[in-house]
Amino acid sequence: MYFKNIPNIQYDNKPIKYPFSDSDYTVAKNFFRRYQVNPEMFSYAVFFSKYAVEEGERLDQIAYKAYDDPFLDWVIVLTNNMMTPGFAMPMSYNELRTYCEKNYDSPYSTIKHYETYEVKNSSGNIVLNKGLIVDSYFKNKPFKYWDNGTVTQVAGNLITRPVTIFEYEEEQNEKNREIYLLKGEYLTSFMDNFKSTILYKKSNNYISQSLKKTN
Repeated sequence: MYFKNIPNIQYDNKPIKYPFSDSDYTVAKNFFRRYQVNPEMFSYAVFFSKYAVEEGERLDQIAYKAYDDPFLDWVIVLTNNMMTPGFAMPMSYNELRTYCEKNYDSPYSTIKHYETYEVKNSSGNIVLNKGLIVDSYFKNKPFKYWDNGTVTQVAGNLITRPVTIFEYEEEQNEKNREIYLLKGEYLTSFMDNFKSTILYKKSNNYISQSLKKTN
């Protein structure tokens, strides 16, 4: 259904004879024409609900759950601005291991970076936030902070934890598990807006709403 709504583009095959005929041109879907949802829309909880992708779940299965139609998976792709849907979906644990072992020499032992633990002073105020990405230099130096008018220091290795390449990739993979689903009551309006927006407006190359030619 998505591809049905994508407009066409007519490009020439470098004709060498005159007068030119329709056979001198090729008509194809214009996959360079993209529709992107305004990111500000995601701040409106009234339009979307969050969804956690289950292990091994496909977009068509999610579309069937949400809209009773597996062929509306393209709505999920567009509303989540998935440039490459196959890579935007979470991998299974085995797929993730295979990916890491193929792309990295030692993903389970190589340290990608370090992350901080939360540090509070004696008054309970946070002086170092949790989850900050730091390097080995920070980890190997004492961390100093003011506490009731005196300088307090703590060894960097006590307030940081190493993050391996695999742990990092696993965390990124988990982030892909959370997607947005357009609520069913707004589905028709969204589809109508998509269909009207994706069509061509009049220009020098305009032939029709669903067809234009290249220069």
